[in-house]
Amino acid sequence: RLNILDTLSKFSHDADPEVSYNSIFAMGMVGSGTNNARLAAMLRQLAQYHAKDPNNLFMVRLAQGLTHLGKGTLTLCPYHSDRQLMSQVAVAGLLTVLVSFLDVRNIILGKSHYVLYGLVAAMQPRMLVTFDEELRPLPVSVRVGQAVDVVGQAGKPKTITGFQTHTTPVLLAHGERAELATEEFLPVTPILEGFVILRKNPNYDL
Repeated sequence: RLNILDTLSKFSHDADPEVSYNSIFAMGMVGSGTNNARLAAMLRQLAQYHAKDPNNLFMVRLAQGLTHLGKGTLTLCPYHSDRQLMSQVAVAGLLTVLVSFLDVRNIILGKSHYVLYGLVAAMQPRMLVTFDEELRPLPVSVRVGQAVDVVGQAGKPKTITGFQTHTTPVLLAHGERAELATEEFLPVTPILEGFVILRKNPNYDL
């Protein structure tokens, strides 16, 4: 089974410019905020290949910017709250940009390139940063692992599997979830993602 990036890479050298524009931008969308080394190398090679074509080069630069979104601390995702809720504004932002690429030559490469700002609505932090109640950074141990679907299960089932212990701030990859590894602090929100405020656990004794 061909990897989606390999398929897009093949189409990014297509003779039809509309196909290559869309596939190059799609490479950036697929790898947004991942800092993926293989994708970054593909895009550098594409920049050399399309060096004399300003439109294709513009798409490569957009894709490179998306790949290194926020230096790897942001991603494009319409879901939030542990992927349980979907932001309609974020979906609208993504769809606005994707639909405008159906006529990429007249919209994105024409005078309406500002449509790309629609992506901002779907940008979310990939990192997990913890603060105390005075909003001072508070490094704590967290377990980060693959999220397990525990909807409807009785008791307190394990929510992550194959975890590693890190100290915040940490980056969460797609499909990963974090939980506190210490009982010294209690999170104000039940979901650990983005910026989380912790308060001291009154029942914690040293």
